Amino acid sequence: MTADKLATDISRRIWREKYRLKRGGVGLEASIEESWKRVAHTLAAVEPRDQEHWEQRFYRVLMDFRFLPGGRILAGAGSGRDVTLFNCFVMGTIEDSLDGIFHALEEGAITMQQGGGVGFDFSTLRPAGTPARRTGTVASGPVSFMRLWDGMCETMISGGNRRGAMMATLRCDHPDIALFVQAKRDPRELRNFNLSVLITDAFMAAVRKDMDWPLLFPAAALDDKSPEPLIQREWSGSEGPVPCRVLRRIRARQLWNLIARAAFDCAEPGVLFIDRINRENNLGYRERISATNPCGEVPLPPYGACDLGAINLTKFVRMPFTSEASLDLEGVADLAAIAVRMLDNLIDASRFPLPRQAEMARGTRRIGLGITGLGDALIMLGLHYGEGPARQIAASTMRAVCHAAYWTSAKLADEKGPFPYFERVPYLSAPFVLSLPSRLRAAIRHWGIRNSHLISIAPTGTISLLANNVSSGIEPVFAFRHTRSLRFGEGDPVRVELEDYALSQWRDRGGDPRRLTPAFVDAASLPPEDHLAMQAVVQPYVDNAISKTINVPRELPFEALRSVYERGFEVGLKGCTAYRPNPVTGAVLTAGKLPEDDGSHCCGPDSDPG
Repeated sequence: MTADKLATDISRRIWREKYRLKRGGVGLEASIEESWKRVAHTLAAVEPRDQEHWEQRFYRVLMDFRFLPGGRILAGAGSGRDVTLFNCFVMGTIEDSLDGIFHALEEGAITMQQGGGVGFDFSTLRPAGTPARRTGTVASGPVSFMRLWDGMCETMISGGNRRGAMMATLRCDHPDIALFVQAKRDPRELRNFNLSVLITDAFMAAVRKDMDWPLLFPAAALDDKSPEPLIQREWSGSEGPVPCRVLRRIRARQLWNLIARAAFDCAEPGVLFIDRINRENNLGYRERISATNPCGEVPLPPYGACDLGAINLTKFVRMPFTSEASLDLEGVADLAAIAVRMLDNLIDASRFPLPRQAEMARGTRRIGLGITGLGDALIMLGLHYGEGPARQIAASTMRAVCHAAYWTSAKLADEKGPFPYFERVPYLSAPFVLSLPSRLRAAIRHWGIRNSHLISIAPTGTISLLANNVSSGIEPVFAFRHTRSLRFGEGDPVRVELEDYALSQWRDRGGDPRRLTPAFVDAASLPPEDHLAMQAVVQPYVDNAISKTINVPRELPFEALRSVYERGFEVGLKGCTAYRPNPVTGAVLTAGKLPEDDGSHCCGPDSDPG
């Protein structure tokens, strides 16, 4: 049966090397169906009753890749190994002392050893060159200490663990922000980090008005002799505003240009609109967020964790490639309900690297249910990714997933109890919860809710490849044929040739790959505005965040890329990342050619990596 489900060489290899249960290098599962049964059994085992019933229901949604649980779930559930089933963590506040820094480094290493990706906010570390009030020592700054984490991650990779993933954030008003923004211009620097700048509303207002922007740091941490008055400022690691000392000033537009220029030249940093993230946080009444998981789709408080899964939309397209093609939204909503229960059960089934991570996960019961295969599903529906009807169906789909998830979580609260940190009045006052239909708010008011957050759109890279190379998350198809670099075990990365799922389905149904419909559009042929527009229409139904890369062509002017970040803020996104081909980052994906068309339609020229 596995040969039928795993239709490509790469999907078979990924299952064998990443997700098949093994002992001593020997595979113990004969088929991916056995892997699905292992996961279903593990997640059903925490049910207080009717475990066999739930195991069968969980297995049915896993079959045929209808629901794709996060990679840690598929690899670790029921394995008996000392690993976490959570993909995403944000680590604790880094104390600005040598002991605090190395304690945070140790916690990060333990978490990564068990398979978790980690996010760190380095804003609490004193800027380079500043003396400490108590010890008189001179700080080397956040970027210098980030190299410790980078080296740790590289050491763990060479030791045979899965490739580490880390996110580093720094506030836009930290005095070392310029060093942080430009750190990865050197292709040897911080290669195991993704970088994002925490952008505040005040900074964006200063950019618009071309004002001076103060770079500052909490005065209590500095040998404070400056006569300049203190400024009260929200700061990472603090529960409220703290007095900060201005160390220097810069034109806001100058810093904004520096951020955009680094993104233009080397694809980083991304930006996180941190005030919006905190303002729209369902748990804003009890926590402050200053970092995300490595891909940015889950903003988390210190020691926060989230488990992820995605609904594969390609499996819900009725009569694909015909004039009667439609998306089964009722089926999507039904699957969302089962998936919420599965991801909620995972919290009780999983180990955690650190006790404080377990406490936070069980206190909030955050989950991140999303979608994948949107780009392919739109092609199968005959819809062009960059046009209005495609955005309408994407918004309708996310609305269906969101509302089904919240309804299920409210019912689960009635059955199993709400999440322990639930407080009815402030939770129902959160902006996202206020945007829900009245019937859902009434259900939450009556029963409570099982999970503080429910929706997240992740990039789903490897699990989408496992599912026979469906397009990732809400991204358009990168390219219909392309080469990708993948790492298996301890060996060097290998280059593999891939064909997009929608194209293979088109051929299997008798379509001519030389004569494609206008819906066959790839990422390189879409202007940045189309990427932004798609992310913007689904954001209102996502209570966590969205991982989305806005691919832009090499020849795009700098001002146009800068405007991508500005438009992201204006249309209500929580974060934004753009990728322009550049010599620093190289290419994970390299587009290939389709057969020559006869001129009736073309998918576009060879695209650059994105």
